[in-house]
Amino acid sequence: FEQANNGTLFLDEIGDMPLEAQTRLLRVLQEGEYTRVGGRVPIKTDVRIVAATHRDLQKLIQDGSFREDLFYRLTTLSVHLPPLRERKSDISLLAKSQLESAISSLGKHAKGLKPETLNYLEQYHWPGNVRELQNEIRQMLVMSQEDMLGPELLSPRILHGAPSTIGEPGFTIQPHQTVTGTLKQRVEELEARVLRETLVRHRWNKSRAAEELGLSRVGLRKKLSRYGLDPSGSQIEDEDSDDLDSAAREA
Repeated sequence: FEQANNGTLFLDEIGDMPLEAQTRLLRVLQEGEYTRVGGRVPIKTDVRIVAATHRDLQKLIQDGSFREDLFYRLTTLSVHLPPLRERKSDISLLAKSQLESAISSLGKHAKGLKPETLNYLEQYHWPGNVRELQNEIRQMLVMSQEDMLGPELLSPRILHGAPSTIGEPGFTIQPHQTVTGTLKQRVEELEARVLRETLVRHRWNKSRAAEELGLSRVGLRKKLSRYGLDPSGSQIEDEDSDDLDSAAREA
């Protein structure tokens, strides 16, 4: 309060403040003065208070863990900021802003985030809100060796937390992913999408992806070659006839 005199004092996580500290804070707000530790002379203060919390203060008041009189002292003007999961349209803008900030602070170069990366970010529920998004972007930038940050850099919790495979809970087709064409073309497009998303979640580990999809490694490689999804660009080499027959049956 002494350093913030004639200015603004920001109190973060006010809902976690112990009752004893709440009582002292209320006294300062009501009387406009405080006494230093060990001091005897009251000191006047004129401070604007901005407080924030992730807790439900009304519930804390009912539980007896937050003073009601302090609540009304602090809530002259109250602003509710919805969690990030309820502001899907903000995620891409925030991610790009956080990337620019990370580039400046870390001294690394990057041009942006790939569309697939933004899609995964928008589908994740972000329990840690903007701080979690900030940490994720910084981590991606540190690991990146390319100009555009791809989904393979994302943490497993985000890759697994986004809609991915047909049949899994929460699978959806986003508006910009609308499937068109004949039935065969639509099925092939969906199949290619499922293959890519599964590989991304497993960081292009083909053995794990094949196991999840119920394919042999040969069968998976055949489909990757068919849809041009193999990042190495390699084509399928000759395999034992039994493996090829098995791959054909799976296909």
